[in-house]
Amino acid sequence: MSLKLLESKLSGELLYDDLIKALYATDASVYRMLPLAVAYPKDEEDIKLLIQYAKQESTSLIPRTAGTSLAGQCVGKGIVVDVSKHFTKILKVNETSKTVTVQPGVVRDALNNYLKPYGLFFGPNTSTSNRCMIGGMVGNNSSGTTSIKYGVTRDKVLGLKTILSDGSEVVFGELLSEEFMKKTKLDTLEGEIYQSIYDELKPKSVQKEINEKFPKPEIHRRNTGYAIDALIDTDIFSEGEEEFNMCKLLSGSEGTLAFTTEITLQLDDLPPEHRIMVAAHFESIESCLLAVVPAMKHNLYTCEMMDKTILDCTKRNKTQQENRQFLVGDPEAILMCEVKSNNFEDVKNQADLLVKALEKSGLSYANPILVGNDIDKAVHLRSAGLGLLGNIVGDKKSVACIEDTAVVLDDLADYIGEFTALMATYSQNAIYYAHAGAGELHLRPILDLKQKEDVKLFRKITRDVAQLVKKYNGSFSGEHGDGIVRAEFIPLMIGEANYQILKRIKQVFDPENIFNPGKIVDAYPMDKSLRYEPDRAEPEIETIMDFSHSQGILREAEKCNGSGDCRKLPEFGGTMCPSYRATRNEKDTTRGRANALREFLTNSEKSNKFNHKELKEVFDLCLSCKACASECPSSVDVASLKAEFQYQYQKENGYSFSNKFFAKSTKYNKIASRAPKFYNWLFQNKFTSGIIKNTLGVHSQRSLPRVSESYISWANFSDWIDGNDYTPKPIKSVYLFVDEFTNYLDSQIAIDLEILMEVLNYKLIYIHHFESGRSYLSKGFLEEAKKLANQNVGVFKDLISEKTPLIGIEPSAILTFKDEYLKLADDKASAEKIAKHTFLIEEFLQKEIELGNITSDQFTSESKTIKFHGHCHQKALSNQLSSFSVLNLPKNYKVTMIPSGCCGMAGSFGYEKEHYEVSMQIGEQTLFPTVRKSGNDVIIATNGTSCRHQIKDGTGRIAQHPITILKEALI
Repeated sequence: MSLKLLESKLSGELLYDDLIKALYATDASVYRMLPLAVAYPKDEEDIKLLIQYAKQESTSLIPRTAGTSLAGQCVGKGIVVDVSKHFTKILKVNETSKTVTVQPGVVRDALNNYLKPYGLFFGPNTSTSNRCMIGGMVGNNSSGTTSIKYGVTRDKVLGLKTILSDGSEVVFGELLSEEFMKKTKLDTLEGEIYQSIYDELKPKSVQKEINEKFPKPEIHRRNTGYAIDALIDTDIFSEGEEEFNMCKLLSGSEGTLAFTTEITLQLDDLPPEHRIMVAAHFESIESCLLAVVPAMKHNLYTCEMMDKTILDCTKRNKTQQENRQFLVGDPEAILMCEVKSNNFEDVKNQADLLVKALEKSGLSYANPILVGNDIDKAVHLRSAGLGLLGNIVGDKKSVACIEDTAVVLDDLADYIGEFTALMATYSQNAIYYAHAGAGELHLRPILDLKQKEDVKLFRKITRDVAQLVKKYNGSFSGEHGDGIVRAEFIPLMIGEANYQILKRIKQVFDPENIFNPGKIVDAYPMDKSLRYEPDRAEPEIETIMDFSHSQGILREAEKCNGSGDCRKLPEFGGTMCPSYRATRNEKDTTRGRANALREFLTNSEKSNKFNHKELKEVFDLCLSCKACASECPSSVDVASLKAEFQYQYQKENGYSFSNKFFAKSTKYNKIASRAPKFYNWLFQNKFTSGIIKNTLGVHSQRSLPRVSESYISWANFSDWIDGNDYTPKPIKSVYLFVDEFTNYLDSQIAIDLEILMEVLNYKLIYIHHFESGRSYLSKGFLEEAKKLANQNVGVFKDLISEKTPLIGIEPSAILTFKDEYLKLADDKASAEKIAKHTFLIEEFLQKEIELGNITSDQFTSESKTIKFHGHCHQKALSNQLSSFSVLNLPKNYKVTMIPSGCCGMAGSFGYEKEHYEVSMQIGEQTLFPTVRKSGNDVIIATNGTSCRHQIKDGTGRIAQHPITILKEALI
């Protein structure tokens, strides 16, 4: 059967073009394999067809949800089967039994949001919990920070509805002894599986070998191979009272045994309301590790460790200064121990007892107690330190291979002592980030896998650590799974006899090896199929934008580590990635775009490596919101990647009429502003506007912007200021950048700002300057944008200083000084100096409020309610809290932030007919519904001209700029 014929039979999609294969060639690991195709099945029948095809064509199926696996579980040469798009239903909740049945594509945190009204939640978590999915958690047997209290995923899986390798549907769950034996008599593959398991595990000699060679049973985080050690503890094979459940085996099997379509989970009551964290400080790693055992004698919900290296990463990070306030001195390590209770006095008593025990041990030198938001700050500090630690510029990266080891608590101190000594032999500094209460250590060596010598070291370090873990009878795979990176060492970890049992189990479940081959058994080599060819000749790629901060554009793309933060849904906040939130397509993520660019820049045979229609497709729905620059843990700047791509691609293929028009829109707005009433009539008249929209490729339902009838020319705006200057002794003088959007489309806001600043006793200085170049940047006209950047830097370089800063009204324009100009301007020193003293107007006012130069007494005491939506560029490059702060200045103004991401307009993006639907879908996620629910007496505020246009078109409401609101609030 051909792929084309298979495609025609599926209800879902089957894609096999070069772009889709590039997108799915990697996960969050170091591995890369181009798949045969990618399938998005809609139902069980689709999966059966895929199984049939795989058997007929001797290929394989690689199950995938969010693709955040660190060990290479989601890469393979067969068909990647992505269930994250259609298998996303929460099917049934049983409050009495505290269970839930879901499809594998349900996001873990989304499930818990759904369960909250029932007073229930799914306990196991991961650092990726706002995008990882239950199917992936089952496949990897995930655990996370809560495992010491709530256990691991395997502990919670009650039932699995699966499709076996022969296409039969089988439900696995708990079985009484008699039910189990009946299963063995079935003349089906299911019956053969049960009989085989019984025959393999019944002999006492086999059970003895398993107990001796598998990781110690006290280690609850263990994913080494298939969990046959969990099966022999059931009443079928021992004196134990636990009923047999095949789900124990399937959990952690990484999709190598069966294809799961439904999952039934045991839930827990919501955690207690009150919580306290004791952040014990230590002068040495050894003291910290020794303290884990006495700490764990208390009823802890989490017990996490971070070391000085992680803490030091946050020292110079401005956003983390507040989160560091709980630190006492300069600790070598901190143990973060959390206790909880529904009674505050009880939780306080628990914390006091824990502190007394730590003090009695003499191991810690300080034990600050954290409550409420201070706990969250400490947790954020830890995760921020890790993120900063991972942002290494260049080809050396922290490599996931030995980061998942676990030993029993009594062995932890000795194990880490030997571990540290071993790392020292490789000149690797041990960085301690541990789920200490679970005996699990996360450490990654720093290696350059582009070099053969480091690839050899990759294998040697992994093998040596495996042997060390074996010495302590620990688990080499604690929670991240075996995948490719660790599967090769399973025989070493559990013994050859036990490994042969695993192979026979795989054979009976999947005789033709169609389910995720190369994982668990018959492993792919751990040092092959890497993302990069060792000792390759690095592609030479010239760009007009300066990517030297990442050592070039290719390394900018290579910064993506596959963590998938760009796949989080709107309900979890943030902005990244707006188009993915609308389409749920991998190609519309930061990860997808970075991976595609990396693939084509690396492997293209063309002289212009950007000249690929696949790259045009992958960047098409990028709104250049810039959220990736701040929200992506690797800070992959896709907005800059897109601008450079557009320039390079269009240089080869030409510019469309529409792109030319939007890039040069300032020129046309200036012409229109000379006769604004006439042009506004043309833009608003149904007949003429229809012709204009059709000519420019604007969607018929999108309204065209009105040109300001109170147009401010360069000359008369200066005259207007001079004629209205009543600030002979101003508090400060500031230069105003009158951007092209404010000037021609929203000039009243500039007038409102002049009035506001005059009353507040600040002097605006206006000089002739050039447009920001934003419209050129958005369409890839980088030569024109570079010219404007150089001109504006030349204009302001001798004027802007700490005493005379540059301020602006429109975020997308003024923030070019802090972003793109640094990558385009030839005079880098001057550009950086200007950027340092350039502020969005709300930022400037916020600083003046903090200095006491502006007070609420200068504004009305009238009560008003305001809802504010922040501009994407402000969120990414500035601080939207500044707008919140200034809007709260009038003492009786009640201001709330709309928890929206991107509005969906993004300059010309929302106008274009091919993007209009996605643009409105993005608006409908959070922004439009919030605005519609707001009463007519509620003021809607936003500082972006595109945002105001989108709100008007999407809801019919007129949004105001914060400056206008403040001006009208003056006494």
